[in-house]
Amino acid sequence: DHWFGFDESDVWTLFHSYAFDFSVWELWGALLHGGRLVVVPHLVSRDPGAFLRMLADERVTVLNQTPSAFYQLMAADKENPGSDLALRYVVFGGEALEPARLADWYERTAAGEEGADAPTLVNMYGITETTVHVSYIALDRAKAAAGASSTIGVNIPDLRVYVLDEHLQPVPPGVTGEMYVAGEGLAHGYLGRHALTAERFVADPFAHLFGERGSRMYR
Repeated sequence: DHWFGFDESDVWTLFHSYAFDFSVWELWGALLHGGRLVVVPHLVSRDPGAFLRMLADERVTVLNQTPSAFYQLMAADKENPGSDLALRYVVFGGEALEPARLADWYERTAAGEEGADAPTLVNMYGITETTVHVSYIALDRAKAAAGASSTIGVNIPDLRVYVLDEHLQPVPPGVTGEMYVAGEGLAHGYLGRHALTAERFVADPFAHLFGERGSRMYR
């Protein structure tokens, strides 16, 4: 709950397949906070209009979507003005977000971030090796209007994110590098895949700065 105000009054959806790690966040997010979880039928999940009606009927407050799925939901919402949604948060993950495509949503929802009833849109980068999220950034109308490129924000509390060069040294701001993820929320490796684990999970040269010994980072 570092950034969110989830509680027992929230209504979540289980929209995604159990095989997609986004479902872990959906399932346990609701259960951890004592909220209600609405299991979305498969056919409804493939019909943006039907899903929009379900969101309104069930008074869903926490929605988790890949950007491509949300763009379709936006189109359905535009075709059905006046949908009485109760959303408080929309969390994106699973693929790169194009903030400029959200501009129309902000225009049509309670004057954007200034409206008391407008949901907070959040972009969260994640990888299977951390199941689920790595980073967080709250979006706003200005970012969408400016056509900003996708950004992943800051690391969540139990993870660290480094951008390093080929010598595993930090690169200056604005310089291209490779992203590495470390911290307590990182997996230990791949079950039964020792060679792949050794290739992708490498020693963290900065672990001592955080009081750790022998920890690894994912590349």
